[in-house]
Amino acid sequence: MISPGDSLAAGVGHGLTRRELLRAGGAAAGAVVLGGAFAGDELRTGLVVAPINEVLSSVAPADPQLHSRPDLRIPGLSVATIRGGASSAPIFVAPYNAPTGQQAGGVITDNSGEPIWENPLPGLVTTNLQVQTLNGRPVLTWWDGVIRNGHGIGAYTIAGEDYAPLRHIQAGNGLQGDLHEFLLTDRGTVLLTSYVIGPMDLSSVGGSKTGTIQDAIFQELDLSSGRVLLEWHSLDHIPLSESYWPVYEPWDYVHINSIDVDLDGNLLVSSRNTHTVYKIDRHSGAIIWRLGGKSNQFTIGADAAFAWQHDVRRQPDGTLTIFDNEGPPGGAAESRAIVLAVDEEQRTVSLAQEYRHPSPLLATSQGSVQILPNGNVFVGWGAEPYVSEFSPSGELLFDAQLGDDYVSYRAFRLPWSGVGADKPRAAATRSGKRIDVWASWNGNTTAKFWVVLAGPDAHSLNPAAAKPRIGFETALTVRSKARVIAVRAIDENGNTLGQSAPISL
Repeated sequence: MISPGDSLAAGVGHGLTRRELLRAGGAAAGAVVLGGAFAGDELRTGLVVAPINEVLSSVAPADPQLHSRPDLRIPGLSVATIRGGASSAPIFVAPYNAPTGQQAGGVITDNSGEPIWENPLPGLVTTNLQVQTLNGRPVLTWWDGVIRNGHGIGAYTIAGEDYAPLRHIQAGNGLQGDLHEFLLTDRGTVLLTSYVIGPMDLSSVGGSKTGTIQDAIFQELDLSSGRVLLEWHSLDHIPLSESYWPVYEPWDYVHINSIDVDLDGNLLVSSRNTHTVYKIDRHSGAIIWRLGGKSNQFTIGADAAFAWQHDVRRQPDGTLTIFDNEGPPGGAAESRAIVLAVDEEQRTVSLAQEYRHPSPLLATSQGSVQILPNGNVFVGWGAEPYVSEFSPSGELLFDAQLGDDYVSYRAFRLPWSGVGADKPRAAATRSGKRIDVWASWNGNTTAKFWVVLAGPDAHSLNPAAAKPRIGFETALTVRSKARVIAVRAIDENGNTLGQSAPISL
């Protein structure tokens, strides 16, 4: 058997000659040589792959049946628009509300909408799939659990480049982790949300004297010890009269949906149901100011007002980005992403920029706004199953749709390098001397080529076909009497990254 780390030139028991590689790649006059050169009759670092016309004709249709991974059934994105200037970083979504026969979970896709990694979690919802930094290294983070009364009951995962969990994080003081926020800070802490339902006299707002209410809570935890450094309760700070939400039980009168660290180290907290951004002292928990809502302390331009908002973030230039849901009850007829110029000293707010979908979308819940390194703006439309990228001036550069009926709480474009979960996978069928092979590696971002190994048994496998990796699953064809095959993933330099288990035909 060939072990990971061997170069492509290392066959089983002997080097791979130029003639053997040409035969393996099915190459003729139109073959392409990539990543190296021939030295004599030995291939050192080069790789010969299939003719170009075959490569182009092998592009998989959207959401194909995965032969090598039939257990993965979360559809990728259907890309409707991609223009010059669009970013190339992977897209992170966490679709849920899966139709019958489909799955929910976390998904990373490329610019074509093809999945890079899928993580279905039966019976659970995933949110906030993204890349964050822990101890100076990139990690993958997400929440999973169940949704009840509009909030989440679950926990958080921090995973490494192999997608294996490094940490599972619970809320402190016996609380349940909520879906809305999980933010790693540069202090070695994490900010997260939680909710507790309790009794409350709601007669002052037209409800029952023996009603129930949702106390919106956030915590800051020390990651090393798990110690709760700050626990903030909406019922201690926000009066019932600030809510716009209709009174029903358990009444979700505040609904915290994002927490961000401000430039001065204090916290910005978004409350959907009071239409307010609260600036909160990180040490005492006191409210420093309110932006928006019934107790607004700013002069807000008419075109800068927002309602039922999500994902409030302070940008390095001092502006605020907000996903302005609008929507029912009340509000405008169209959601938008907005950038607000905020003068805290003069207490004024004006609209710096807005981003609307060409086909007006009204997201009644959820949504996110991300300023990308190149200045473009990436928008997740929440309850509307779309993700879009705009130029700074508002030109639509990228637009894609999730699968039917799916929604995603937030969406991101982020750099990510994954070594792959588990090992490469293969599937194969035989028809006479023709062997059709499908190869995939869930989560791997560095493999550029697939090589089919074939032989009479698992101990006598030799390269029989090679092809560039195309999408999540690549199809290859071998003409051979071999009884066993496997697939090997190769990087751009011809090095072996991983190999599947052998398959008997």
